[in-house]
Amino acid sequence: MEIKIRRAAKEDCPRLLELINELALFEKAPQEVTVTLAHFTESGFGKNPVWWAFAAEVNDVIIGFALYYVRYSTWKGQRMYLEDIIVTDKMRGKGVGKLLLDRLIIEAKEKKFSGIVWQVLEWNESAINFYKKYNASFDNEWINCAIDV
Repeated sequence: MEIKIRRAAKEDCPRLLELINELALFEKAPQEVTVTLAHFTESGFGKNPVWWAFAAEVNDVIIGFALYYVRYSTWKGQRMYLEDIIVTDKMRGKGVGKLLLDRLIIEAKEKKFSGIVWQVLEWNESAINFYKKYNASFDNEWINCAIDV
C-alpha cells in the first residue's frame, strides 16, 4: 500500500468535510460541525485563505489530512497551529498520521515558523501516545476559552 502525501486542493473539500464529520463522531460531538461546504472551501481556497492542508491518499482516495493555520504569539512570533490531523478509522495505526505530521514539520521549517502547537482531548490516549513519540510538551496550566458570536 502506497500512501501519498500532497497539498490539499479545492476539489478535495467535500472529502475533507466528510472526514471532519467522521472525526466529530469519534469525538462524540457530531452536532458541533456547523461549517458549510461553501464556507469551508472559501476559507481554504478563496481570495484570502486562512487555512492550508495536506492530504494523505491511497489509490487516489483521501484517507486522512492535516489542516493548519498561522497563529501569532507575542512571545514566539509566527507558529503553525495544527487544527486537525484526521485519519479515517480503518487506516489508523498504519503510519498515515506520522507521514502527515512529518510533512507539517517540514512545512513549518520551510516557512520559518517558531514551532507547531495544537490541542488534544485528555481522553484520547492513542493520540497522546502518538504525540509523545515526537517529544511534544503537554501544558496542563492553560484553560481553553471560547465565545460564540
